[in-house]
Amino acid sequence: MKILGKYLSALFLAVTLVSAAGCVSSSKQEGAGEYVDDSVITSKVKAAIFNEPSLKSAEINVETFKGAVQLSGFVSSQAAISKALEVARAVGGVSSVKNDMRVK
Repeated sequence: MKILGKYLSALFLAVTLVSAAGCVSSSKQEGAGEYVDDSVITSKVKAAIFNEPSLKSAEINVETFKGAVQLSGFVSSQAAISKALEVARAVGGVSSVKNDMRVK
C-alpha cells in the first residue's frame, strides 16, 4: 500500500509540473494569463480610440502582445495617426505602441 501511495504522489507531482509548464510563456508565445491581460488591453485601446471624436471614422486595427500594442489600418491624416498613438499610450497596461497605420 505504501508503494501505491508513493506512486500516486509522484504521478500527481509530475502532472502538476507539466500543467504549470504549459502556462509559461516564451518570447513568441503567451501564457494563459498574459493572453487574458492582452485581450483586456486590446479592448481598452479599441474603446479609447472609438470614444475619441477625431478618430470616429478611422479604420484602426489593434493587436496586443505582452503589453505591446500594434496599431494598423487607415486614417485620414497624419494628425489622426498622432492622436491614435497618444490615445493608445494613455491606456493602462500598455508598455509600448507600434505604428503601422497609413494615411488614405
